[in-house]
Amino acid sequence: MEMVEMVSSASDGGSKTRDIDGLLAGVGYKVRSSELNQVAQNIERLENAMVNSSADISELASETVHYDPSDIGTWVDTLLSGLDHTVTLPCDLSELSSTALPPQQHQLITTVEEDSGIRLVHMLMTCADSLQRGDLPLAGSLIEAMQGLLAQVNTNCGIGKVAGYFIDALSRRIFGQNTAIVSSPYENDVLYHHYYEACPYLKFAHFTANQAILEAFSGQDCVHVIDFNLMQGLQWPALIQALALRPGGPPLLRLTGIGPPSPDDRDTLREIGVRLAELARSVNVRFAFRGVAAARLEDVKPWMLQVSPKEAVAVNSIMQLHRLLGSKSGSNKSGIEAVLGWIRGLNPKIVTVVEQEANHNEERFMERFTEALHYYSTVFDSLEACPIEPEKALAEMYLQREICNVVCCEGTARVERHEPLAKWRDRLGKAGFRPLHLGSNAFKQASMLLTLFSAEGYCVEENQGCLTLGWHSRPLIAASAWQAVPVRERETLRFEH
Repeated sequence: MEMVEMVSSASDGGSKTRDIDGLLAGVGYKVRSSELNQVAQNIERLENAMVNSSADISELASETVHYDPSDIGTWVDTLLSGLDHTVTLPCDLSELSSTALPPQQHQLITTVEEDSGIRLVHMLMTCADSLQRGDLPLAGSLIEAMQGLLAQVNTNCGIGKVAGYFIDALSRRIFGQNTAIVSSPYENDVLYHHYYEACPYLKFAHFTANQAILEAFSGQDCVHVIDFNLMQGLQWPALIQALALRPGGPPLLRLTGIGPPSPDDRDTLREIGVRLAELARSVNVRFAFRGVAAARLEDVKPWMLQVSPKEAVAVNSIMQLHRLLGSKSGSNKSGIEAVLGWIRGLNPKIVTVVEQEANHNEERFMERFTEALHYYSTVFDSLEACPIEPEKALAEMYLQREICNVVCCEGTARVERHEPLAKWRDRLGKAGFRPLHLGSNAFKQASMLLTLFSAEGYCVEENQGCLTLGWHSRPLIAASAWQAVPVRERETLRFEH
């Protein structure tokens, strides 16, 4: 038994080293974790020399740009050998950056900041590992050290910004809060709207799902869309307008929107329905709306949706199914099994599913943390390239709540259980669904959407009939479409009432 534990520990150590090396490479640092201690010592020597030296360091600095911090040792030795002790340099590096400096000194300050970024990544991983091992005193001391280190990096972009959010989430977990950031339904709506405006991810989800639904409804006179998360109804004006232009005239459109109960006396779902009804009337689309208030999707039962056998049904889930993976229904089934079961029983023409292309549902905390740090570093990198500045801060708050839930919460409180497309394919297949190919029109629409964002780096890719939207080579969200396999004879589906 002891031998097994030792082998496992050694394996975990190697895996952790590879994870750290991958993270460092992902944020642009050409250095291995094994070199970090030496890099830190070299930088500390340089900082001390800057504080205590009287020499004009700009005359001594090499003009070579050092992209690899592992080269700093030689560079520092060269600088130190030429320093005298006649003039004192400012001890605060921020004082250097606030004045007009020669390029060599800017290079020096940038290198110090890069080293701080590397140390932040290393300390984040060490802190997560300490948490997994139950060493809370060490994890707590690392939080304090990282908070001090944040002062040496730019927290408005890059690893400094991402690290700040992960440090906050780790702090909540370590110091006993163990809760997500609580927001009212109104705050969630506001943040969702700004995230929608700031970057293409939600627009991609809506456009792709709408195109698939439109094609599935071809030739149908009465159609019914069931939206698992209405959220201001942002997705549906485009579909209503597309149906209005359909050759042969528009169908009767029923929309059932599911959303959280209003905390006050307002009927928010009905207000959204009224606005959509006014739009439908203006383009001559017959329209009926029904709101279903439910705090959790697993609390919804099929009888609440009032589906008619004469309707062509579409079920639309935008980043919602993963929230069912840690829940239980009233029966012995999990939340996801129960919901997929009654969806199949509705015999929908199409089920559109959009999910984060990430793996944040690992049981082991270290694996989940590492994946989340990779994923959200890429998401924030893509946000930096988006031109819409006013929405960006609130969009980041939307993502911060996701990060906090992934890192801080456990059990049923952890609802951001993102899983990759391969796992959803397997799960939906076993639940009685077969994939539908998202056609060329969906791909073209998604590609055209990206022209609204001036940033290069976003990319749409086809993946076995599904579409992914990513940043450079990393897919970040995946859209897929499904159809229920007809219920076999002797097969019984039981719904809870």
